[in-house]
Amino acid sequence: MRILWVKAGKLLPVDSGGKIRSYNILRHLARAHDVTLLTYYGGNRDLQYETDIARELPGAETVYTAAPDGTAFSQSLDYARLVFRSAPFAVSKFTHSDVKRRVGAWIAEKKFDVAVCDFLSASMNFPEKLATPTVLFQHNVETALWQRLASTDSNLARRAAYTIEARKMASYESDALHKFHHVIAVSEHDRQQMLAMDPSCSISVVPTGVDTEKYTLAPPATADPPRIVFLGSMDWEPNIDAVTYFCREIFPRVRAQMPAAVFQIVGRNPHASVRQLATPAVQVTGSVPSVTEFLNDATVVVVPLRIGGGTRLKIFEAMATGKAVISTSIGAEGLDVQSGRDLILADDAEAFAEATLRLLSDTALRQQYERGAARLAAQYDWSKIAQRFAAALQKSSLSKVVSEPT
Repeated sequence: MRILWVKAGKLLPVDSGGKIRSYNILRHLARAHDVTLLTYYGGNRDLQYETDIARELPGAETVYTAAPDGTAFSQSLDYARLVFRSAPFAVSKFTHSDVKRRVGAWIAEKKFDVAVCDFLSASMNFPEKLATPTVLFQHNVETALWQRLASTDSNLARRAAYTIEARKMASYESDALHKFHHVIAVSEHDRQQMLAMDPSCSISVVPTGVDTEKYTLAPPATADPPRIVFLGSMDWEPNIDAVTYFCREIFPRVRAQMPAAVFQIVGRNPHASVRQLATPAVQVTGSVPSVTEFLNDATVVVVPLRIGGGTRLKIFEAMATGKAVISTSIGAEGLDVQSGRDLILADDAEAFAEATLRLLSDTALRQQYERGAARLAAQYDWSKIAQRFAAALQKSSLSKVVSEPT
């Protein structure tokens, strides 16, 4: 197949869940298909990125949009400029005339067998009439994400902005599901949420994966004191909320019975509120060359997410290294996991702390979960996931051809 893949923002470095998913699917697709990645970004011009992405994915094309940079002031100006549009800010800010012209021309010319809109953020760059079979790759149900942000944020101004964004997103996302020929969701849970928004849309489920060559089984943890690890981009609101919740409501219960325990927050760009959590017992690492050394040394991995969507790649990465995981139901939402077999699910602070203490203190029980986690992760290597993704694209391409009048 000739595949066009349109991605808002830089794909490199591969340092967030969405990037990890897109990068690994793309690199495996490119081994069997003719893939063109159109990646566009703003801020400062980054010639090194343009060189690196062309090397990583030969044939990639880059558009520099010269959009406002990532400072708080420029983002505020950008929001003020776009807030009165009917489309949500999270989509309109990633729309650019040069990208629209290029994508529109390629779609009209039928240069590709199938096109992929990666995340809803790139969707306004696609024409209303799609002459080429086009798939929307939904890593999250965006409406659900914004609704959760609006319902949980304690700051009244942000809560009001999130509420407006959630309302806009609900209308826009429903229209987008109808616009594209096919949708790829990352879980059956997400698929059902989208079908509730538009029962007529065609949706396939392609689950998340893990790089089993990079994340290999680690020796049993021997760290003393025991290490509790959280992994994730620390400038993302759901992750900020998760570690704050853990530090304020869960970790004190753990420390009350296990005073030597250490909590490590491992991830790039820690927000100021995350940095303020640092104490001798709470380590905030910021960006690290590789998360694998922290995973290898972890006694347990925690995912105390209360907000979010899509699926949690970090859980599978932890499982692939053979780590016992405690998560909220939202944290593991969309993953084919079973509590009590592959991990422990706990949805309140007391239960979460109790599960953490059990795994920290009971080596035999922890090793039971470590073995179950490793067995499950081995089934989800990215090479297998990419094959399922290609099958969904092939199905979309063929169904569009069949449905066109002769």
